[in-house]
Amino acid sequence: MAEAIETGETYTGDFYCVKCKEKRDATGRVVETNGRRMAKGKCPVCDTNLNRILGKATSA
Repeated sequence: MAEAIETGETYTGDFYCVKCKEKRDATGRVVETNGRRMAKGKCPVCDTNLNRILGKATSA
């Protein structure tokens, strides 16, 4: 299993909640896994974990 690395960034925007089956506005922390940036947050309605893939991480 790949290790998620905290980037210290936050993401505020649309997430799709699988449980509610609706788009939700939420704020989450950005992590990097396997060269991909991903935002992780909580649904403000049902408290389910939300994930949104943001794209490839840039290497410095």
